[in-house]
Amino acid sequence: MTQSVAAGTRWRAHALVLAFGTFAVGTDAYVIAGVLPELAHSLDIGVAAAGQLVTVFAIGYAVLSPMLAALTSHWSRRTVLLTALVLFALGNVATALAPGYGAVLAARLLAAAGAAMYTPNAAATAAALAGAAKRGQAFSIVNVGLSSSLVLGAPLGTAIGALWGWRATMWFLTVLAVLIAPIIAWRLPSVQLPAAAGLRQRFAPLGDRRVLGALAITVIAFVGIFIPYTYISVVYAPVIEGRQDLLTVLLLVFGVAGTVGNLTAGHVADRQWPRRVVVAVAVLLAVVFGIAVVARESLPAAIPVIVVSGLLSWSVLSPQQHRVVALRPEASALVVSLNAAAVYLGVSLSGVLGAAGLNLLGQAALPLLGSAFLIVAALLTLATGRPREPETVEQSPSASATGS
Repeated sequence: MTQSVAAGTRWRAHALVLAFGTFAVGTDAYVIAGVLPELAHSLDIGVAAAGQLVTVFAIGYAVLSPMLAALTSHWSRRTVLLTALVLFALGNVATALAPGYGAVLAARLLAAAGAAMYTPNAAATAAALAGAAKRGQAFSIVNVGLSSSLVLGAPLGTAIGALWGWRATMWFLTVLAVLIAPIIAWRLPSVQLPAAAGLRQRFAPLGDRRVLGALAITVIAFVGIFIPYTYISVVYAPVIEGRQDLLTVLLLVFGVAGTVGNLTAGHVADRQWPRRVVVAVAVLLAVVFGIAVVARESLPAAIPVIVVSGLLSWSVLSPQQHRVVALRPEASALVVSLNAAAVYLGVSLSGVLGAAGLNLLGQAALPLLGSAFLIVAALLTLATGRPREPETVEQSPSASATGS
């Protein structure tokens, strides 16, 4: 028997459960960097080759996310989420048992497939349960899992790797997925989102110039955000002076501030046009990165800059998700997956473009390079959309949630 679940019913509790899953997925995405030296030694490869595991995961996520969203659009979200966690767990088991580098690369693609299915569907499910009026808050709660994976998950996974080896870190990630799956199976309502009839219709949002424009803004914004973060040890080298403990503290400060900023942005996006939030955050963050060029020389000056950077950096994600869903609410799961893919593409490009900037311009110029991308993102956001057109769309009745 099915029971109708109205939007807004206990949505916060369900969003928190979904956030535990994004915590596991986010930890998997970030923790590899912490175990690279040990992993490289174990597999008898160079650190640069080991670093390609991060690239493979990110590219796999970006490519597979929209494809899997289309293929599973007729499934209930609970089924999709459980399938995603199974793939994610199997990918990490395969990584832990892999005998060599090639097998590890293949296993990382399997884990990426699970992550690509989970994160956007968790966000879309939380939004459907919360209703249009609370959509931004729902996105923020689910995204807390991602930001907290930087604060807690990646350091914990790195510590486990240091004590028992990098394969133990993969088992740790597997355990997280195994713990979360039964809770989702037992407690989450069976949400059915509207889906187009054919494969071509499911990818129709890619033919919408407004959606493509929003996705391009996501890529550009996250390139700008992650250039200073990816190279934080280089940007703040004058105050870190090679101290790993101080770098860990700065990363922790950034992550905690990012969690707070993400939650705040969700509330603001529900009360103001998300477009305005994206523009304001991008401009403010560009200014803060400009200040970082001077603040990087002094620890008392660097800490508040890092705090504000964290608050603002994670404040873009929820409003951007809000914007793409409002553009095509009838294909919410697909457009959220496309936006998630755009985020991962931006993160991947930040490493490449940041390395080029480091070689051409020097370490002090990296924050300014991030600022340049953020200004472009702000200008493009201003140039898109209609100022008088609200960016919130009431949830379609067909996006109702039913619980068995």
